[in-house]
Amino acid sequence: MESLYPTTKTFSLKNYGIKNATTRYQLSPEELEKQTVQKGQGVVTKSGALAINTGEFTGRSPKDRFIVKDKITEDKVWWGDINIPFEPDAFDKLYDKVTAYLSGKEIFVRDSYACADPEYRLKIRVINEYPWSNMFAYNMFIRPEPKELDDFEPDWLVVNAPGFMADPKVDGTRQHNFAILNFTKKIALIGGTGYTGEIKKGIFSALNFILPVERNCLPMHCSANVGEEGDTAIFFGLSGTGKTTLSTDPNRKLIGDDEHGWTKEDTIFNFEGGCYAKVIDLSAENEPEIYGAIKKGAILENVIIDDNGEVDFSDTSITQNTRVSYPIFHIENIKEPSIGKNPKNIFFLTADAFGVLPPISKLTPSQAAYHFMSGYTAKVAGTEAGVVEPQPSFSACFGAPFMPLHPAKYAEMLIKKMKDAGVNVWLVNTGWTGGPYGVGTRMKLKYTRAMIQAVLNGDLGLYNYDDYHIHSVFGVAQPRKCPGVPTEVLSPRTTWNDDEAYYKTAFKLSNAFRENFKKFEAYANEEIRRGGPQRYAF
Repeated sequence: MESLYPTTKTFSLKNYGIKNATTRYQLSPEELEKQTVQKGQGVVTKSGALAINTGEFTGRSPKDRFIVKDKITEDKVWWGDINIPFEPDAFDKLYDKVTAYLSGKEIFVRDSYACADPEYRLKIRVINEYPWSNMFAYNMFIRPEPKELDDFEPDWLVVNAPGFMADPKVDGTRQHNFAILNFTKKIALIGGTGYTGEIKKGIFSALNFILPVERNCLPMHCSANVGEEGDTAIFFGLSGTGKTTLSTDPNRKLIGDDEHGWTKEDTIFNFEGGCYAKVIDLSAENEPEIYGAIKKGAILENVIIDDNGEVDFSDTSITQNTRVSYPIFHIENIKEPSIGKNPKNIFFLTADAFGVLPPISKLTPSQAAYHFMSGYTAKVAGTEAGVVEPQPSFSACFGAPFMPLHPAKYAEMLIKKMKDAGVNVWLVNTGWTGGPYGVGTRMKLKYTRAMIQAVLNGDLGLYNYDDYHIHSVFGVAQPRKCPGVPTEVLSPRTTWNDDEAYYKTAFKLSNAFRENFKKFEAYANEEIRRGGPQRYAF
């Protein structure tokens, strides 16, 4: 692909405090890839994708994410372990140190957009220390037309300096890495980490404050696609639950795979211009669209490559969080522009490592609100130090690390929109069946796809009440039959062949739900509280 943008444009960074820098403005992906290889920071794989190593950090560092506490944020942000306050003066001093560090260096600058809907569009300027970080920004944000760059004035600035190490004792950080949002100065400041996800999640977090507070628009950590009849489906879920996989459907057009807004005008729009997918155990057979997107222009992160340039997607020796980013046009079947209508179906995806949740169940409005505020998935043994058996993991709104406001604010907006749109909400367990992790097996992708398809086709909705079984612990309605899925798979209890062990484990998980929800009880009405599971009964 030829460069869409002029690379000789004079561009000064003095206004940002970066002096005597050699500025590379709006370089094409090909030029950025070339620079990365020449600098010894990456290699080209056999598929044509660029492979890089993000260094010390191969994922986000939630405890090192801060928000500047000032007049804009002090009374609105939900302060705590997720949204950690940072002093304005400390931010200014740290910003000056980062820009001094970047001064005199070769710097890569990119102008782009977030939000596919022009009415909600955010103009972003990204300043990167490394060329592959700038290529990531090309992939993940929305690419302007060349004529739109002539008078481009950014709404937000991202300053990304992976090589800068903070001094916690002096700079007010927890350790040498940091990601800080300043809503007054409209800056996302990132340093000490090469993990590219911090760039996109910084802007996502900013939009999660701006859109509901200023625009009455619900931001969502979800993927979305649309059928031939214009029926939109959205998929909420934490990392590893299948958002990207299940929304990338050859029979439906992809709106986006991770971050969306639901407007007061009743539309769904993608925040991004690309996809950022996990590639652990990726195969052409199971995920052909994503596999096929890994070609020239894509960036693979922290994968193992042999001497012939072949990638071993099963090798997690660097991290389990191996990733690929690619522009959305690498997927053939996409919605252009990335905007859909009100959803007809919402799927909450969870990888239940306890193996007790039904593979699919229909939720009442109160259950939908309860599960949205809970945001459940599970950690399996070996994913983190000290995790030797399944552990419940809750992330409010299926994206707590990116939500500056109290979860109840997002839940209230979602409940209203669900009721107004008459949407059906489904809980889908993409985790374990036949027992917990280590005993049972992972739910087969073909079964999950069949259940999703049955919902989208209207097959499950056609059944009578008698065709559903109310789960005795979680109270959700699980179908007794589904096209393409063995009947016994639909009942998690049946797959265990040990009722006592199943119910003990189910109540163990239900207690974890109830314990987690205590922090929301003061903000949740009785209707929402009734959406939770039953108490322990053994």
